Amino acid sequence: MKKSKLFVFLNKALEFCYYSLFIFTPLIMTSITSELFEFNKMLFIYLITTLTLFFWLVKMVVANKIIIKKTFFDIPILIFFLSQLLSTLFSVDRHTSIFGYYGRFNGGLLSTVSYIILYYAFVSNYQDFSENFLSRLLKTIVSGSLIVILWGLPGRFGYDFSCFVFAGQLNNNCWTNQFRPAERLFSTLGQPNWLGAYLAVCFFIGIYFFFKTKDTKYWILNTIYLLLNFITLLFTRSRSSLMATGVGFLLFIFLALLISSKNIKKILTLGLLMFFSIVIFKTGIPQVDKFFDWRSLKKEIKTVSQTETKQPVQTINSDITESGDIRRIVWKGALELGKQYPIFGTGVETFAYAYYFVRPKDHNLTSEWDYLYNKAHNEYLNYLATTGFIGLISYLIMIGTVLYFLISNIKDQRSKTQSKDQKLLYISLLGAYLSILITNFFGFSITVVNLFFYLIPAVFVIEVQNQSLATDQQLLINNNQLKITKLSNIQKTFIFILLASSFYFLTSIYRYWLADINYTKGDTYSKLGQYQEAANFINKALSYKYEHVYQDKLSSVLANLAFISAYQKQTDLAKKLVYLSKFYNEKSLQASPKNVLYWKTKAKNYYFYYQISQNIEDVKKGIDALKESRSLAPTDPKIPYSLAIFYSLLYDEAKSLTEKNHDQTLSIKEINNAIDLKSNDRGYYLLKGQLHKKFSNREEARETFQFILDKFNPQDEEVKKEINSL
Repeated sequence: MKKSKLFVFLNKALEFCYYSLFIFTPLIMTSITSELFEFNKMLFIYLITTLTLFFWLVKMVVANKIIIKKTFFDIPILIFFLSQLLSTLFSVDRHTSIFGYYGRFNGGLLSTVSYIILYYAFVSNYQDFSENFLSRLLKTIVSGSLIVILWGLPGRFGYDFSCFVFAGQLNNNCWTNQFRPAERLFSTLGQPNWLGAYLAVCFFIGIYFFFKTKDTKYWILNTIYLLLNFITLLFTRSRSSLMATGVGFLLFIFLALLISSKNIKKILTLGLLMFFSIVIFKTGIPQVDKFFDWRSLKKEIKTVSQTETKQPVQTINSDITESGDIRRIVWKGALELGKQYPIFGTGVETFAYAYYFVRPKDHNLTSEWDYLYNKAHNEYLNYLATTGFIGLISYLIMIGTVLYFLISNIKDQRSKTQSKDQKLLYISLLGAYLSILITNFFGFSITVVNLFFYLIPAVFVIEVQNQSLATDQQLLINNNQLKITKLSNIQKTFIFILLASSFYFLTSIYRYWLADINYTKGDTYSKLGQYQEAANFINKALSYKYEHVYQDKLSSVLANLAFISAYQKQTDLAKKLVYLSKFYNEKSLQASPKNVLYWKTKAKNYYFYYQISQNIEDVKKGIDALKESRSLAPTDPKIPYSLAIFYSLLYDEAKSLTEKNHDQTLSIKEINNAIDLKSNDRGYYLLKGQLHKKFSNREEARETFQFILDKFNPQDEEVKKEINSL
């Protein structure tokens, strides 16, 4: 094969990688993995990054040149990457910082490296791509989002295509209460806010074609796309995405009119379409929708409407905490983490564990008190908490550089090299980039949006520096001069090494996917109480890829299996299972010693060990594990609740009256601590009453049970029986 043909092949392969990224990543999902959406998308990005890097490096070998284009963003990207690297080195959990939190995956050091590789491969090879590559890529993005829209819209009306694929039923019944597409669409993205953030970006890319297109037929198609996009965005009920789209659109209008007053007709057309979409479909924001409720024009109807609807809403949602209130609590915790770990944070993507260190006591009184928050629900505070001020500042510098670069080029009216279409592209991409910054403020980045976050600046660079790319003699590859020369043996050797390395990485990605599938099966069997099958699958997962999450789960499964074996009089087997359970628990704690979840697993395991051995030392070791848990999560009410139970077990085994009094005092003290942390939980008061009853404190028990009736439910039959038994 002549070198010129080889270069054509390599360039086409690189182009195909970027087309694939933007059309397939938003669509990829499967029900056989632990996380249906982000995990599979992240692995696909790893796959494409591996192929992109392979083709790029082979191109360098064949050209005998280092093909890396210098860009305006090099220093900010380098500073940001170094901040992530240092944060990973000083992380409380390096494995998580490298691969990302298990369940979110995106955001770890490995994913950041992938996005940076994709950025540089794009800008470094763009000069050799086909002439219409950028236009085709943008059209690919729009086409991919259209598929996402059409896939998700039927779910709004009770006909979810995902349920048809996963469960063979064309309805919404395959989803749990956490997923309700008829109320808030999420399509193939996984969550309404994620879909909204993605559609907001694509909306502005669609605007570019809407204003650029002069052909009536294509203009109508672009109009239909934007209308579908905005309606679907409304159906997500994502406030941050609507805000991002609104702010970006207002900025776009202002800048588009500066470019040409002829844009006014299209602006009015699109503005009216968006307005009537809001009137018909509403935003889901009461403060906004009330302006489009025509009944409110008549005061009497408005009064009746408020009287009829206000009370039921309060009754139905009385136990659900407003998301804004929860965000403020989580943000408070993130700020506190930033203060405690100001330089490099707790480590990239460790918020799920580190938040427990500082979790505000107020969080226990919310409806989501028992949720694990793996992100700060604010990308900027998340960087502060996990990568410190170094990470946050470097991230803001990178963003500021992109904004400065783009805005300065938009303002450069003297430039004769910029056509109106180029200016239009700039302001469209500015709107898209701005939408990311806004949605990230109220949420966090996901795989698809992160692709845009890194590749929108790449488009800026190649458009603005197109002439320098063409004239850069150090990087320019003249294919005509390389037609005859054959590849040397050294070049062939390097290509073989690259091929073998890429095959290894691709195999590793596939093994990661297989590991998660087996872990998911194991977790499912564990929840069903089928611990033997669970252990087999989780063991298999560990054989494919190391994850301390797998070790923790396996430790718990083996403890349960040991208890069952002991109950069935299989003493020797129970001892072996206890040994393995302890082994895997210690391994997980060695890998992640600041992970409060693993210390809780240890405490639960020792409860099972005690049931097997009846050795009081197992109870004491469980208490030690809970104390370690409390040192990591001082405001977690479950920990003193569990300690109260463990001390009551010590009370049962105590020989002397002094020991019994000591254990009784500690047990009551701990349940009071739990109530102090979470005063709105009936179960905590119930345990307190039962402990008083157990310790023969009849009057205290009666008072506690009566308090439950007065505070929670006067008709509580379980509590009434407890009172009658005194």
